[in-house]
Amino acid sequence: MSEHKGPVSRTKRFARLATMTAKVATNYTRERVTSVFRDEEATEQARQTANLANGELIAKTLGELKGAVMKIGQMASAGSDLLPKELSEPLKALQKDAPPMPYEVIAEQIERELGQPPELLFKSFEKEPFASASIGQVHRAITDDGRDVVVKVQYPGVDEACDSDLKQLKFVLKMSGINRNHRRSFDALFEEIRDRLHEELDYCNEADNVRLFAELHKDDDYIVVPEVVGERSAQRVLTLTFEGGDRLEELATYPQDVRDQIGERLYRMSLSQIFRHRAVHADPNPGNYAFRPDGTIVLYDFGCVKHVSEEVARDFADIIAAGMNEDYDAMEDAMVRIGARQVDGPPVPRDFYVAWREDMMTPCVSEAIYDFANADLHERAPKRLRASIKYINSFQLPAQIAYLNRVVGGYYDHLRTFTPRVPWRDLVADYVFEVSSLERKTAW
Repeated sequence: MSEHKGPVSRTKRFARLATMTAKVATNYTRERVTSVFRDEEATEQARQTANLANGELIAKTLGELKGAVMKIGQMASAGSDLLPKELSEPLKALQKDAPPMPYEVIAEQIERELGQPPELLFKSFEKEPFASASIGQVHRAITDDGRDVVVKVQYPGVDEACDSDLKQLKFVLKMSGINRNHRRSFDALFEEIRDRLHEELDYCNEADNVRLFAELHKDDDYIVVPEVVGERSAQRVLTLTFEGGDRLEELATYPQDVRDQIGERLYRMSLSQIFRHRAVHADPNPGNYAFRPDGTIVLYDFGCVKHVSEEVARDFADIIAAGMNEDYDAMEDAMVRIGARQVDGPPVPRDFYVAWREDMMTPCVSEAIYDFANADLHERAPKRLRASIKYINSFQLPAQIAYLNRVVGGYYDHLRTFTPRVPWRDLVADYVFEVSSLERKTAW
């Protein structure tokens, strides 16, 4: 694993982002202009080439800058099946381990936070990182009392660069014309991202989140949450008990019945967090989960937690419930309440909602058992979005459900990798109608 040289200055970060945006815009402009002189097949090939070049450029730039901008790149790639394949494939690299910082940088950060170097704080401390990510990296260690732990260390300067990074990224997105959201929605979305990132950068807050989720899932014997080692934790260093397991990509080797069990448990866990606990583990990065052959799910990384109000949980449930009930007036009403439907936008015909339900809610309205080996929502969604372009000014992404959409999309992406068979419709209905203001239809 090659090492990252160290933190990048604020001025250089802005220059890198601006250069990236200019190159992306130039590539797309060149492709659009030259497409006038090509036939359909050549135009499609040129589009794919431009997407691939831009995807590689974006992934490389955000990955090297780390911090807030890399975290946003990970958010975009979590639902990357909704993007063209040649653009999404490079972005998926952001979900994997990033190049780590040199050990000397990490050791100095630990000493600043805990008052002593790692060699004096732990019985043993592995200099080679166990994992590395956008805002920090993890090292294995053994405590003086013999506990096997992981030590999560935040990269120096990441917290100080966060607001500046977001302002710069917001600026370049506006200048590039990539953003199509209404200005108020766009500003609110960035404010939501800023709030969550500030929480992620406070490891004392994350320690509280770990304890919260241990309490929320104390009766779910199939969910494992690590324990906080408080005496070896601070604002930028978090020590947790080590909980091992297999990575997401290894689930494909599990027997079908175990994959089915894990698939159902993953969705049961996320639905309970959204609609019952109203506290959501909101970073569906594949590296934030581990699995065991007995069906156990291990949760990692509790920095990004979205707390959901009772009203938002109800309105979110109403949108899904209305779709399941084929009640399109109720669906639009719920979208207006939650902020997804722009009341001052053009009217939307009933046929739009009918088609949206058929294409975007397939797992929730299909047969009792949904086989992810045949999942095609990721193919339907881009077509539906292209067909709905004329209604773009009638809808927006509300900031308050951006992270919920991220979780739902991320889990769908994960389940496709190990193809479980899940009773999705009945599972979703049990949780949704528990909080929805709509009554459940007894027959579908």
